[in-house]
Amino acid sequence: MSTNDGGEAPLNDPTRAIDVDPVSDWLTANVEGAQGPFSFDFITGGHSNLTFAVTGEDGARFVLRRPPLGAVLATAHDMAREYKIISGVGKTSVPVPRALGVCEDEAVNGAPFYVMSYVDGVVLHTSEDTDASLPEGDIRSTLSEAVVKVLADLHKTNPDDVGLGELGRKEAYLDRQLKRWRTQWEKSKTRELSPMEEAYELLVEAKPEQHYTGIVHGDYRLGNMLSNPVTGSVEGVLDWELCTLGDVLADVGYLLNNWAQPGEATQDGPAGAATEAGGFWTREQMVDAYCERTGFEVSNVEYYRAFQSWRLAAIVEGVLARYLKGVMGDDSVDTDQHKVRVEGLATDALALLR
Repeated sequence: MSTNDGGEAPLNDPTRAIDVDPVSDWLTANVEGAQGPFSFDFITGGHSNLTFAVTGEDGARFVLRRPPLGAVLATAHDMAREYKIISGVGKTSVPVPRALGVCEDEAVNGAPFYVMSYVDGVVLHTSEDTDASLPEGDIRSTLSEAVVKVLADLHKTNPDDVGLGELGRKEAYLDRQLKRWRTQWEKSKTRELSPMEEAYELLVEAKPEQHYTGIVHGDYRLGNMLSNPVTGSVEGVLDWELCTLGDVLADVGYLLNNWAQPGEATQDGPAGAATEAGGFWTREQMVDAYCERTGFEVSNVEYYRAFQSWRLAAIVEGVLARYLKGVMGDDSVDTDQHKVRVEGLATDALALLR
């Protein structure tokens, strides 16, 4: 594939993911207002699908998403599916980038891709990001409330009303997820890990009944949304590749795992989770606000937290396997840190279940 400067990119260079000339022709023909020539800049931070900021000759910006360069779990990298999701959610009050076009013709770029609007905002991955972008005070509390409101509004949406009723089976969510990520773990694991096996057995034994069914984002956290550092609003929710229909309380468990309190030991590396910077609502406040807005009873939330720790361990192991194969476009990643994180998540899942 060609690169922005016409040179030959190293095998692990993400610019190999964009064949500039045919993609540019497609953008001009299919995205309203797009004017070439275009520049393509890799957006770091994601560990699955590859994301590029696209800038046209007139300065207009878009975002292009495509699968990683290697073999992947098909349903997690289905561009047409992800495009359909943001198109449907875009009909609700949940803030998402506008869906602008999808290309399923692999002759254009070697893989399907889709294009969405560019949304301004800050992404808060770590406590350092929070300190740099969000001054202490009411703004962090305001953002906490916004995060809950957006999630509650998503979960209260009837998927049939926004064209997503056929996105997936609505019932038996936990059964499907446990089977799916157990299979993914077996396919991608780089070593044997007994806590993953023990946690799986306990998750099957303690599985609760599904009471609330709706759209499940699957990766709902501050690191997957664009926040307004001035108003404390959520400007856009990103990364819908794991979205499906099912037990919405799974999203609550996932959010709580990522909503770390100051000083809490987490699996997010030395910088810590974004909320460890302090000033955000507590987990208890988040749950109370969610229940008030949805009318749902969030019982057995520790199970959902355990399930999400175990599931995330399987996901991170898959990412690790792709990095080791050299298909993620970045050879600077510390794969040992990924291994430690998987082990920590599996241990966390066991602790929550016990």
